[in-house]
Amino acid sequence: MVTTPPDGRAGIDAALVRRLIAAQFPQWSGMPVTPVEIDGWDNRTFRLGDDMTARLPTAAGYVPAVAKENRWLPCLAPSLPVAVPPILAMGTAGEGYPFPWSVRGWLSGERADRAHIDDTSQFAISVAEFILALQRCDATDGPPAGEHSWFRGASPAHYDEETRRCLAALEDRVDTGRAAAVWEAALAAQWRATPVWFHGDIAAGNLLVADGKLTAVIDFGTSGVGDPACDLVITWGMFSGESREAFRRTVDQDDGTWARARGWALWKSLLNLTGCIDTDQEEAAVNQRVISEVLADHDTFG
Repeated sequence: MVTTPPDGRAGIDAALVRRLIAAQFPQWSGMPVTPVEIDGWDNRTFRLGDDMTARLPTAAGYVPAVAKENRWLPCLAPSLPVAVPPILAMGTAGEGYPFPWSVRGWLSGERADRAHIDDTSQFAISVAEFILALQRCDATDGPPAGEHSWFRGASPAHYDEETRRCLAALEDRVDTGRAAAVWEAALAAQWRATPVWFHGDIAAGNLLVADGKLTAVIDFGTSGVGDPACDLVITWGMFSGESREAFRRTVDQDDGTWARARGWALWKSLLNLTGCIDTDQEEAAVNQRVISEVLADHDTFG
């Protein structure tokens, strides 16, 4: 995770966006610029009028995603069952802002919180169908998993040292013996299949819902071509019971892919828990739940 300087996000404001638009896209100058209600960490996003957004990376580590998304989202969109961000223009550094940035079409919808979903099992099926459709997209010349995708789509072994540090730090706080077994199984289940497209961050905040149904998937900054196991982490982060079974059945991945997916989910939850276990009880409980369910899943299917 990139650490943004303390003033990095504060310096990206509506006034900056207005200056950038006026200088680089005068046809849109004078449109209202307002921050979105729920923003991300990697980018700051602003509404530009009613139908567009301006999206600006908050740190250098997030810059490669700009060109990647602008190049590949128009290629992927026609083959996907729900909307993805429409690319309208790519801006350049200027007005004191050091990075490339993008202008996109606005996608309406609400974050995929359970309260906004009519039927969680059907929603899980829709997410699985999106993942499968993405995997079927032509991966020729697509960006191989690596630094630009924060190594999503590569082996979870990239985070081996970090995971083992977290296990040591959480000794007596979680069942580190069982957790270590899950991690070892993930490393042993090496991926040798044909590279496919993956999103890299299939999570509630990147799924949009309207009328209770999945309507769009956003934020392809960690996408690429490689191992799709990372896209299964939502299994434990969002689904449970019947919805989890519906997702598992529909997405239909092999045992090795599920083993690596458990590794991805475990790594992220251990990392999050290490940072919040003594400071944020609510966030800690969320990550402890995911860890417990990943361990139970390994006991059942591993």
